[in-house]
Amino acid sequence: MSSNIEKEKREYLMITVTVCVGSSCHIKGAREMIARFNEFLTKEGLEDKVELKGSFCMERCGEGINWQINDEVLSSPSVQAGAEMFRKKVLGLLKT
Repeated sequence: MSSNIEKEKREYLMITVTVCVGSSCHIKGAREMIARFNEFLTKEGLEDKVELKGSFCMERCGEGINWQINDEVLSSPSVQAGAEMFRKKVLGLLKT
């Protein structure tokens, strides 16, 4: 029975990150940004706490590389800026 409670806790604490992989974001570096997100999660051992997903289009094509962390929609001007924001936001959410 405790394994069900532990599973529910893990699901509740899961952070979901969705990255737009539509053509505009793809051209701006979405694929590389996903790779950077994944590298960070692997390095920090957080693969079981953060789920990475792709979305065809977030309909914000003129704003940069678009992505979302849980319900917060974000846009990054570059892969580097996105990777840094991702790191800060994920670590901040895990501390709460």
